[in-house]
Amino acid sequence: MKNSIAERIAEYVRDAGGRTFYVGGFVRDRLLGIENKDVDIEVHGIQPAALYSILEKTGEPLSYGRSFGVFALKGEDIDIAMPRREHATGSGHRDFEIDVDPFIGTLEAARRRDFTINSMMEDVLTGEIVDHFGGRRDIDEGVIRHIDPDTFIEDPLRVLRGAQFAARFNFAIAPDTIELCRGIDLSTLSRERVEEELKKALLKADKPSIFFESLRAMDQLDIWFPELKQTIDLEQDPVFHPEGDVWTHTMEVIDRAAAFRDRVSDPYSFMLLALTHDLGKIVTTEEKKGRIHAYEHEVKGMPLVEAFVGRLTSEKSVKDYVFNMVPLHMRPNVAAYSKPVLKSTNRMFDAAVAPGDLIWFAEADKPVVSGSDAFSGDREFLLERLRTYEETMAKPYVMGRDLIEAGLEPGEDFGEILAYAHKLRLAGIEKDSAMKQVLTYARKSRKGKR
Repeated sequence: MKNSIAERIAEYVRDAGGRTFYVGGFVRDRLLGIENKDVDIEVHGIQPAALYSILEKTGEPLSYGRSFGVFALKGEDIDIAMPRREHATGSGHRDFEIDVDPFIGTLEAARRRDFTINSMMEDVLTGEIVDHFGGRRDIDEGVIRHIDPDTFIEDPLRVLRGAQFAARFNFAIAPDTIELCRGIDLSTLSRERVEEELKKALLKADKPSIFFESLRAMDQLDIWFPELKQTIDLEQDPVFHPEGDVWTHTMEVIDRAAAFRDRVSDPYSFMLLALTHDLGKIVTTEEKKGRIHAYEHEVKGMPLVEAFVGRLTSEKSVKDYVFNMVPLHMRPNVAAYSKPVLKSTNRMFDAAVAPGDLIWFAEADKPVVSGSDAFSGDREFLLERLRTYEETMAKPYVMGRDLIEAGLEPGEDFGEILAYAHKLRLAGIEKDSAMKQVLTYARKSRKGKR
């Protein structure tokens, strides 16, 4: 995982009396055997002006904060920084005073990082690993451990970073790090930074549940994930949910959903669907005749879903996806069990912004009946019905211009007439026959309104 640009810079730096290191996630991921195309280097022992001159020999320098010692090269995937000291000036993620110090030394440069696994440095030219805080040991043991308790608490984002690292690498968070995270206030974080860490957990981890279980252990669900916290100890019918409460079910669903991320149209939205699909049980769960029910939770819980998703993202496409799919999430497994007529599944798929994703979600969410597989879904049935739906939608159908050409004048009821035409389309009625039925429907409807 050497980088030719980094080596060229390092050679110039060496000739100027300095030293260049790969740092942070680049070193961590190399030791974990994970490909990382984001190259980060840190240059020690020369002044910022000297580094800028070196970068001019290597390419076209870009400065993202020259006074902070942060550079890049145009057209190259490499971030170049100088050692710096940081002092918190407030409680927010960006509230820091930064001083560049090229001669701070590797120990103090590594100390300002968050976790031991991110503190290692590798000499670009010699390959020597500088590991002041036992990062290599913690990688071998699968542990996320903070470095300095005094500096760690200055940046609240580190709470979420620790949780997402634990999820991505399937590591455990050290008990003293969990305890330290308990007392950190996350309310000053921006939605964008929280969503960035959430996305990494949902899209890069094989078991995204570790992210949320870690936050639960830290008692850090209240600010950004309060609805999820309300699912803890919320009972379900043990006949269909022997796994336990709604929290446990949700964690299992997001882990199963992660296996389908490469098959769906929008992996991030799909994972948010998995995360929020049962929030409605918070307001609908009740016991009747000795059985636990949550009737219409997929619909009645939408205000909770909207609040949850809206708190975490401003992306309209993501909101549209989740808000459309949550109310539909139970229908595929019900259909796979009851085997309804064709037009019923056509209508189900037609209502979904991502019909195929609905099937993969059903696979992640399919109920399990104790001691049997009678209500566990039928993927092949659903996939066959989806193919039929797609074939149906690819056939010619009655459009507005067809009706106008047939002499039907547009009016206030034109949308209603087109909706009727669409119902015939979903029922598989061929265009010629549907055209006759739509015209008959329109004339009778208009005649009745005179």
